[in-house]
Amino acid sequence: MSEFLFNDIFKVEDVDPDGKKYDKVSRIVAKSEKCDMYMLLDVNTEIYPLNKNERFLMVLSPSLVLNTKDGKVSIQDKFEYIMHGRLYNITKEGSKDEFEVEVYASFGGLQMMIRGHVSHCLKFVVDQNLFLLLRKIGT
Repeated sequence: MSEFLFNDIFKVEDVDPDGKKYDKVSRIVAKSEKCDMYMLLDVNTEIYPLNKNERFLMVLSPSLVLNTKDGKVSIQDKFEYIMHGRLYNITKEGSKDEFEVEVYASFGGLQMMIRGHVSHCLKFVVDQNLFLLLRKIGT
């Protein structure tokens, strides 16, 4: 593994927009800063609470180990919340020049959907195993 599938800083725009459905899980609505991606993410908020206007780094990676010039390096210690799951669907909409993609993954029943320009989603493949890693960052 030499690189991430996706990484960006997101800002929480809303928490549980359709109401709280589970005691320990919240659905986070967030927007990325660099790639202008929209995300819905289910998070176990008993373990990792996220609040409106908080910013966090989100990485999607096929592995918890990076191959570097100095050898293999574990990345899990650099993050506060990690889930393992599978990418199960990719949908494309729009014209030839303005394709928008939605990428869906499940992490043990917790769902993620990211939506944005196809150029930011070229590394994704259906049935791909991946890790979602989060770390809160200052404002």
